[in-house]
Amino acid sequence: MKASTLPVLHLASFPQPSAQRKPYYVEQLPAHATRFPGLSLPHSHDFYLLLYVTQGHGTHTIDLITYELKPGSLFFMTPGQVHSLALDAEAQGFIVFFDPSFYLFRYPGSRLYDYPFFDTTQQPVLYLPGAEEEFGPLFRRMFVEYASAHENQADVFRSYLHLCLELAARHYQQAESHEALYSQQQIRAFGQLLNQHFRTLRTVGAYADLLHLSANHLNAVCRRVLNKTASTLIHERVIMEAQRLLSHSAQSVAQIADDLGFDDASYFSRYFRKYTGLTPETYRHQR
Repeated sequence: MKASTLPVLHLASFPQPSAQRKPYYVEQLPAHATRFPGLSLPHSHDFYLLLYVTQGHGTHTIDLITYELKPGSLFFMTPGQVHSLALDAEAQGFIVFFDPSFYLFRYPGSRLYDYPFFDTTQQPVLYLPGAEEEFGPLFRRMFVEYASAHENQADVFRSYLHLCLELAARHYQQAESHEALYSQQQIRAFGQLLNQHFRTLRTVGAYADLLHLSANHLNAVCRRVLNKTASTLIHERVIMEAQRLLSHSAQSVAQIADDLGFDDASYFSRYFRKYTGLTPETYRHQR
């Protein structure tokens, strides 16, 4: 079976202001969202990400858990995490990407990996006051510096980035000194496994076994945190990938069925219709 994979974005995928590729990137949120509408679909990166919101609202789903996006929100993501964004028309802010080697070139050692917000068992967001004036100027300076032609641009950009992370760690220790709720840790772990195995594992029991939990416990945790059963989340993940392939690939329905682990294209069509109300062909033609 030929397996399709969740989109994994690389820094080289994003336009830069000069011909020389840089191991970092920054853009204003509206321009980035317009240029890359696929942000609304689940995807991952092979780099670190910061997202800072100055205006507007929306949601940010990271490893199954949906967080509110509002002024003062500062999100942190590590390579491999799966996320999607839903932004309203008023959303403003900045998005920053960087390769770990870029940061470690000047700040070697374990500090990058020790930041609490880059621990995937912890909360990936700080909710700061919407009118705060500490991080906004730093993100604006990174944005201006990114477009400059100075020879020491990388050093200056890295210094601003370092300040952002160090100040965020200070705030995080104040706001999130308690351990993350164990149930949220379990949901994140379930989400990571689901993104790895949704083509081959379709039962709650299979994921519960991998998590060393009972199926009833996993369902209870999902209901408590997400108000959905684990089975619903499994089916939603399969359908979401099917919709992505139907919308953005030229594969036939039979090929998509095979990619998603269905032995029979007709069964895939019935499965898709059960959860969407449409056949795969009708869904594709309506897009």
